Amino acid sequence: MIFVKPNKEEINPFLQLLLLLFYALLGGFVFGLLAIVIILIINGLGMVSNLELLLTGNPKFITEFKIIQILSSIGTFILPPIALALTEGKKVTQFYSFKKPQTLLIFLVLMIMIVSMPFMEWTVLINQKMVLPDYLKAVEQWMKEKEDAAMKITIQLITVRSNFDFIINLIMIAVLPAIGEELMFRGGVQRSLTKAFNSPHLAIWLTAIIFSAIHVQFYGFIPRMLLGAGFGYLYFYSGSLWYAMLAHFINNAYAVCAAFYMQKHNMPLNKADEPIGFPWYGYLISAIITIALFKFFKDSAERERKLD
Repeated sequence: MIFVKPNKEEINPFLQLLLLLFYALLGGFVFGLLAIVIILIINGLGMVSNLELLLTGNPKFITEFKIIQILSSIGTFILPPIALALTEGKKVTQFYSFKKPQTLLIFLVLMIMIVSMPFMEWTVLINQKMVLPDYLKAVEQWMKEKEDAAMKITIQLITVRSNFDFIINLIMIAVLPAIGEELMFRGGVQRSLTKAFNSPHLAIWLTAIIFSAIHVQFYGFIPRMLLGAGFGYLYFYSGSLWYAMLAHFINNAYAVCAAFYMQKHNMPLNKADEPIGFPWYGYLISAIITIALFKFFKDSAERERKLD
């Protein structure tokens, strides 16, 4: 007689989200503390008096700040969804669905990220024109100060002093976020919200809003939300997290490579976010072709899944 072991039923999706939050807070604290300990071991206990400068991204301690960024990213985004899968007694590749990537779908992801760039530029321009009512001017001023502070830190992080710096930046800004943030948001949050509300589209957009809000950059909220939704639909249509990770990597790696190019040609990094300036029909064409490519991706992914 053959006994088939029944699949273990998953815990409540809202409890999954609470566990994810708990694991993220715990992982961020533990790995942040680990980063501080490593920095103190390397530089000596005298660094204690400079911790405030270190944590605010002071240029003098940018290498140490990168150590904190890398380890915090691992602890906050990569390990928590892995811990959730293990809590459910499942393999990570099975729980989040890491199906073997298909060449056509990889090519379509690359095309989507390239073709959507003008449209994404338009959303950036629209978002940057955001003006709050007079009674919220204090809030608007605070938002602008946060944005300026974030920009200063970003410029410090992407400044390259050697080819090794470029590799580190690629890992810190492109590789780790592509893995960690997609595991956390699309794999963890979107998956649980889909089960909670039984609505993939609601889950995708709620996750995209959370994904954008967590970056606390108000004048980039709309484009980042749309990127998150795009990653979410790539995951939903394909049933594989690989494509969302690839799209996220392409988006971030482009920024790292663009910054590297600008420095090689003595161009100021504070001009990196300036728009190229497409005509209105360029933005429209970009949007139409991007939607068409998503439709082609969806149809192609469905055909691939039927063949499995």
